[in-house]
Amino acid sequence: MTRIARVRTPEGVRTVRLDGDRLVPIADPYLAFAAGEQITDAGTPVEGTFEAPCVPTVVVGIAQNGPGHASPVQAWLKSPRTVTGPDRPVVLRRDAGTTVAEAEVAVVIGRDTTGLTAENAHEYVLGITAVNDLSSPDRSEFDPRNFESKSGEGYTPLGPWIDTGIGLDDDVVLQLVVDGEPACDTSAGRYPMSMRECLAYVAGWTTLGPGDVIMMGAPFSASPIRPGVTVEVVVGELRLRTPTE
Repeated sequence: MTRIARVRTPEGVRTVRLDGDRLVPIADPYLAFAAGEQITDAGTPVEGTFEAPCVPTVVVGIAQNGPGHASPVQAWLKSPRTVTGPDRPVVLRRDAGTTVAEAEVAVVIGRDTTGLTAENAHEYVLGITAVNDLSSPDRSEFDPRNFESKSGEGYTPLGPWIDTGIGLDDDVVLQLVVDGEPACDTSAGRYPMSMRECLAYVAGWTTLGPGDVIMMGAPFSASPIRPGVTVEVVVGELRLRTPTE
């Protein structure tokens, strides 16, 4: 198992792996993944500030994959410019009604998804990370396409790691914690439509590439929040912390 992150150092942003408590720079993990090779080290340990663990060109959200919904699911697009890293304060919009935090599993694509099916989907996935899909659901009355409700600045906190050891079939813990108090406690096994099926659905309509992200939906893992709280999304052993203002 390898945990991959991106950190900002005095020399710029480096991609690193976790080695105990050390951050070891690595070569491009996507090139290694596509070639079926081991990720190689590329320098001595560094220190830095965590950024989002990937830089997606496309961020896909899966709708109707939570409580009260029935398959088939539907997908929608969220601007990759809303992506932010762990521990970065997010200013909640005051002009869009209630803000909801949604704890979700985010799948990070490892290579071009041409040929992806539900059966072989794991061959295209670099790993899993945590995402807080911040939303303004009150806007859906006026905006059924999800543009306004999902477009707040910094409304896609992501990270802190890409965990390459979590599989698409793993029933990982999925929790939402607000100011240290559990708000939602569920797991990936409660998705009505499996992650494999969701990936095959998306790949059947559009080709994704290295670093792209698919957010798998909120199965009983969403809660209203107010400005000033700190939100944590827990996916397996990953913990994504986001202060709000």
